[in-house]
Amino acid sequence: MKDAHVYPNYRDAVVGAVVDLAAEHPEIVFLDADLSSCIGSTAFQKAYPDRFFNCGIAEANMVGVAAGLSSMGLVPFIHSFGCFASRRDYDQLFISVGYTHQTVHVIGSDPGITAQYNGGTHMPFEDIALMRQIPDLVIVEPSDGQSLYELTQQVYRNGHSSYIRTPRKGISFRYSTEDRIELGKGIELLDGEDVAIIATGALMVDAALGAARILEGKGIKATVIDLHTIRPLDTAIIERAASRTGHVLVCENGRYAGGVGEMIAAHLAEVSPARMSFVNVGDRYGEVGNLKYLAPAFGFTAEDVAAKAEELARK
Repeated sequence: MKDAHVYPNYRDAVVGAVVDLAAEHPEIVFLDADLSSCIGSTAFQKAYPDRFFNCGIAEANMVGVAAGLSSMGLVPFIHSFGCFASRRDYDQLFISVGYTHQTVHVIGSDPGITAQYNGGTHMPFEDIALMRQIPDLVIVEPSDGQSLYELTQQVYRNGHSSYIRTPRKGISFRYSTEDRIELGKGIELLDGEDVAIIATGALMVDAALGAARILEGKGIKATVIDLHTIRPLDTAIIERAASRTGHVLVCENGRYAGGVGEMIAAHLAEVSPARMSFVNVGDRYGEVGNLKYLAPAFGFTAEDVAAKAEELARK
């Protein structure tokens, strides 16, 4: 299998995974909403011109087309910015794809504050909450290029519709082809007994690891979990972390209501109650800026995460 680390950014990694899948599976097609240059789906178009469809700036219609193609035995991957792939497409995703049991894989790019200069209108903080309401829909938010490549291929093999939440620009390097990356199984990156930091996506996993280094200097040992699969939830790894530490901090680049933190809190309330705290956007809209400005503005830096984790661990 090709090592996704050769890709210079997330958009090339996710499209590269689909291109490689398509070489073995002729039923795979790709639909874009006039954003081919933004996500790099021109690579798929070049490789398989008869299996690529630009549906224009008509995202809801694109979902309807994808559902129709699925009903004919094809397996569509579709792309738009996360704000459009979730909010604008939602009724079509729920009814035309979910309710009718079609299989469509949705790539929602630039989630949360990673939309940067596109601003608040393009920052989906509620996309996870929306997608969680569609029965059987798989949701992944990988934290580096290799896991993005691997999990994009795994959601196809899983056979259920999916939502792939990923930035377009930049890339993190965390895993190699030798690391085990498995859909539905979180990865424990650090093992500590004082507090568990559960994070999803590159932005928050990077911040969680940075926070753990800061905490170590203060005598606080943190467990750090990369929760790359949001649904199905890896309840086993979460329960172990909660039981071992008694303190759980959930970090997500999105809203608490209906998001990852609320989902984990609801689960632990039933099986393994723990003291909890949360890093998320709160009850806010997005704003324009680069990540250097936005991360501290929303409390997403390693220092911010460390401060919350320390407060939680000392309770």
